Amino acid sequence: MNLALLFEEDFAAADRAVLTGRRLTHLHEVLKVAEGDLIPVGRVDGNIGSGRVLSLTDSQADILVELTEAPPPPLPLTLILAMPRPKMFRRVLQTCATLGVKDLWLIHSYKVEKSFWQTPWLSAEHLRENMTLGLEQARDTVLPQVNIRKLFKPFVEDELPGLLQGKRALVAHPGTTTPCPTHLDQPTVLCVGPEGGFTPYEVGKLESAGCEGVHLGPRILRVETAVPVLVSRLFDACR
Repeated sequence: MNLALLFEEDFAAADRAVLTGRRLTHLHEVLKVAEGDLIPVGRVDGNIGSGRVLSLTDSQADILVELTEAPPPPLPLTLILAMPRPKMFRRVLQTCATLGVKDLWLIHSYKVEKSFWQTPWLSAEHLRENMTLGLEQARDTVLPQVNIRKLFKPFVEDELPGLLQGKRALVAHPGTTTPCPTHLDQPTVLCVGPEGGFTPYEVGKLESAGCEGVHLGPRILRVETAVPVLVSRLFDACR
């Protein structure tokens, strides 16, 4: 936890916050703070800064908050991702938040098992939990927007064209002829398929909507690997 992300319910006053649960455990067991110490904090969708520990017990930490710095800039990226396997979805979501992805669309695909959509990790509570972990890692405060679309064709035909307007549109797919571009500095839409990639029909529909097929070379990567590789290649995400 490189930053304690504070939500509205954590504030007892405009400049006072109370930490409990996971964040309190981190203060005790990892940071080993004492009263008077400063810790990095940020307000969700707001500034980052520091919090001075006013009191510390086994049940809560009271901190005096000063937020003076803007969070890191977001990536100019709309990421459209075929719903990953639940066991890796948490990691992918945390990675997206860490890298600065703010606009995430989860879509269905032929190779996505219908049971994937039943995972509890898609609940609002768990989405917020995992995005928070990703933001805390990156010292960021702005929660990504997650949109869920369980029907591929209606999404591609009815919504995707609007999302692509004014943006460079890419679909990452093994076997295409164009290498993934680098060092982009423009609004971009990136479509990433499930394990094994989109079907030829799905790639065709995405290309008909305006997406350009690109690849990362001959190796087939897992989704949890492909996403950070693609994002870092496109935008120099760690700049």
